Amino acid sequence: MLSPALGVGLYSLVGFSGFIILEIIATLASFSIMLTMRFHYPSTNQLTDSRRMPATSHSQFATFRFGLNYMQSRTMIKITILLSVILNFLYTAVTIGIPYILKDQLHTGNGPVGLLETGSAIGMLLGSLLLTLLPSTGQKHLFSKLIIPVLVLDSQIFLLGVLFMTAQSPAGYALLGSLIMGILAFALVILNITFQVYLQQTVPTKLLGRVVATLTTVNSSIMPIGTLLFTLIFQSTTRGGLILIINGILLLGYTALLWQPLHRAIRSEQSNQS
Repeated sequence: MLSPALGVGLYSLVGFSGFIILEIIATLASFSIMLTMRFHYPSTNQLTDSRRMPATSHSQFATFRFGLNYMQSRTMIKITILLSVILNFLYTAVTIGIPYILKDQLHTGNGPVGLLETGSAIGMLLGSLLLTLLPSTGQKHLFSKLIIPVLVLDSQIFLLGVLFMTAQSPAGYALLGSLIMGILAFALVILNITFQVYLQQTVPTKLLGRVVATLTTVNSSIMPIGTLLFTLIFQSTTRGGLILIINGILLLGYTALLWQPLHRAIRSEQSNQS
């Protein structure tokens, strides 16, 4: 929770060039540690459930294709991919936009940026603790557990844009922005953990790694495109808050489009399992 605020303090001491040097050193150290790692792969056995891996093929491409075929058969996973890709794409406007809007457009300095990140860290911690403390209900009310956090996340992006469009003091941006970012991160953690638990409960163990890795790759691959696009957009306008407002509205509209397909997919899978 304190790391964003400490990062702002460190940035004030070493400056941008110093941060670049620290980043290079940290990356090289991480890469050196990774080179020392040795991975030992167990022999691949056939799956014990009705969905079995091809016994004659052990190539990486074959297993990757088998994982894709499995995901293709799960409507719930396909709809979730459609939702998460657009969500991650538009969410890059938040990660790119917050420091740019506060520092370059609103001229608040580094302090509010660190406080907003601190609010995000607190929201993540509280969301994780809440799911840990609450009794597990399995897949009961799964649709509500997924759609409500998405709606909260969409609305908080919209409110963040409204905040940046209104005249506030640096303290006002920091306090209200930290609250919004805390709620946003809280909803994001609830959404991620709920979906990850759902995957672990419904995907065969032998396929779980491939499914999660594919989902992670798809979601991560869209973020550089969003980063490039929104960097250009924010640099071409003096009203960055308006970009966040538009993103919030687009996400709400996209969520509404997937509302019924997601509900039908969840109901269909649950009826098949029962």
